[in-house]
Amino acid sequence: MEEQNNLKEQFLSKKIGVLLGGPSSEQEISKKTGAAILAALKRQGYNAVSLEVTDTVGDLLRQHSIDVAFIALHGSPGEDGTIQGMLEILRIPYTGSGVLASALSLNKVAAKKIFFYHGLPTPAFQSFRAEKNELRHMQTQLTIPLPCVIKPADEGSTLGVNIVEEKSQIMEALKKAHQQSREILIETFIPGRELTVGVLNDFPLPIVEIKPKGGFYDYKSKYTHGETEYIVSPDILSRQADELKDLAVMACHVLGCKNVARVDFILDANGSPFILEVNTIPGMTETSLLPMAAKQAGINFDHLVEKILWGASLHTPVRLG
Repeated sequence: MEEQNNLKEQFLSKKIGVLLGGPSSEQEISKKTGAAILAALKRQGYNAVSLEVTDTVGDLLRQHSIDVAFIALHGSPGEDGTIQGMLEILRIPYTGSGVLASALSLNKVAAKKIFFYHGLPTPAFQSFRAEKNELRHMQTQLTIPLPCVIKPADEGSTLGVNIVEEKSQIMEALKKAHQQSREILIETFIPGRELTVGVLNDFPLPIVEIKPKGGFYDYKSKYTHGETEYIVSPDILSRQADELKDLAVMACHVLGCKNVARVDFILDANGSPFILEVNTIPGMTETSLLPMAAKQAGINFDHLVEKILWGASLHTPVRLG
């Protein structure tokens, strides 16, 4: 308790900038996340302001004399290491993971290669980097059997993601993925239960099961109230729950993630888990999964925001001389 009081005192004396918006396709969700975080900080007496991220964000940070950045950006430049690199240069501590861990996590291809290297279960995959006029050639080189999932390598919120069941659907799915990213990921489709595990300061939170009413957890299902059923601490075997939580912490560890993250899984019909991706800046909206899991663990929204804030740091040491 004394340590928590000391942390609170330390951060109450800082000016906190909540970075939100940005140029990504997830801009509107970022604004909702940022607004909720800002309100929670102010309710607890912190000196916080919201800063919308544009190409002048560096000037804004200086103008407002920001001491700590609370990153509420989804997609690029918030989750790809870009904003983290700028904050490192400005020597402004920030929430979440560092430059490398952020970049690796957002790029699903890079993350999956690391999972494979460490023996962590993830669906088999192929990846291609191509211009639009090369998509047809890419289709001829596809070796992942149908059904498969075609998605952009570095986007969130299931934008550009399609489950392909027939050959006639492949080209359209490639085009949709390519609209979001030049790098495309094709992975084996594994039917099963969609589960997610939040990790807060290396501690796994309760598991949440995701059951979209439309059968696919797409953008609409994620952000439209009532479109998806969420089950906190779902009915699964205790050994499976333990394995999922252990894998979530391990996935964060091998990518170098810090402070807060959320790991998405598929649990197949045999009860085997497969890591889909790691989100280094989980959503904090009214339908978001991390606050839902934290609440089950006895951490209300305001305290969750505070715990994330207290984990703010720089990740690159100062080199003198």
